[in-house]
Amino acid sequence: MNFSLYIAKRYLFSKSSNNAINIITKIASIGIVVGTLALFLVLSVFSGLKTFSAKFLNATDPNIRITAAQGKAFYFNDSIQNTLLSTKGIEAFSKVIEERAFFKRGEKIQIAYLKGIDRNYTNVVRIDTLIYSGNWLNYSKKTAVVGSKIANKLSLGVLNYGDPLTVLVPKPGKGYVSNPSKAFQKINVQPTGIFSVSEELDQKFVFTSLTDAQLLLNYPSNKISALDIKTSESTEASAISSLKSALGESYKIQSRDELNAVFYKILNTEKLVAYLIFTLVLIIAIFNVIGSMIMMILDKKSNLTTLFNLGAPVDEIRKIFIYQGFLISVGGLFVGVGLGSLLILLQNKFHLFMITPTIAYPIEFRFTNFAIVCVTITLLGYFASIIASSRISKELLE
Repeated sequence: MNFSLYIAKRYLFSKSSNNAINIITKIASIGIVVGTLALFLVLSVFSGLKTFSAKFLNATDPNIRITAAQGKAFYFNDSIQNTLLSTKGIEAFSKVIEERAFFKRGEKIQIAYLKGIDRNYTNVVRIDTLIYSGNWLNYSKKTAVVGSKIANKLSLGVLNYGDPLTVLVPKPGKGYVSNPSKAFQKINVQPTGIFSVSEELDQKFVFTSLTDAQLLLNYPSNKISALDIKTSESTEASAISSLKSALGESYKIQSRDELNAVFYKILNTEKLVAYLIFTLVLIIAIFNVIGSMIMMILDKKSNLTTLFNLGAPVDEIRKIFIYQGFLISVGGLFVGVGLGSLLILLQNKFHLFMITPTIAYPIEFRFTNFAIVCVTITLLGYFASIIASSRISKELLE
């Protein structure tokens, strides 16, 4: 066995004659455990939030979206259709119109986005699974599915045929409008369902049929705002590449991650900030390790002098405390990660902490988080050991 490692183990598990050193060493070890546990749990929570949010994004956003590179709309022609049908990996596609509009019921008015969709939309995006009141669109009638926040603000119910929802958009043109009642195009739709996804989307969208949206906006039947496309995860990248090559620069082609780039950027930034904050906490805990090791060096000075006189080099004696600091850090690491893994298991199984009465706080074990924590603790423990062992010199031992 390595001489320095053997001595380090003896010093680690044997009590010092000075009780204060024993207490400080225990406090330092507990600090490492708590810091490791906190860092691991925070990273796991962000991973859980990302997975939790992705489930909703999968139900609200397509794998691929095609929009016009310039302007708000484009014409869907045979060339585009043939490209979509011949592109490998595309399972379904849907034509969409999206436009900002006024929604009026009685005296209440709300501004939101009208989203006109065709019958194939739910084969691309399963927004229909998020209906909590009523039913999905009836494409043969003028119906609408409304976000829960919009429904609350307009006091909307479903299937209330005596009180329809009026959708208004400004008429295109220039100049002064003398009669405000003629400044808007409007249609009446009947709410048949209310969906709930997130606070942002619940107050953003009202779904109606593509033909109703085209009628409201005076669009011809082949004019649309976007094409939403469903692919398998394995073929998404190749499908995007093929579509960009076939359609050219006149169209903007985005993946689901690109559509939600701001969301992922915010989430990753928050995760990085949390990592840096808890790493700072660990650095503070590491100072306790440095302090306890320096006190142990002074306490064991006579023993170290004996080893030196017996021929042990100064570098070999320094390694004793490098190993000791490393062992303290690694021990705290595995205890902290073990406790964290247990808490993750208990949370996912028994839902100890809840966001709402029906939604448990998301948390997820990932090996990437485990690796990040291991590298962080190992490096901090190694540097702490180097700093503490640097106090050992030939002059101290003579």
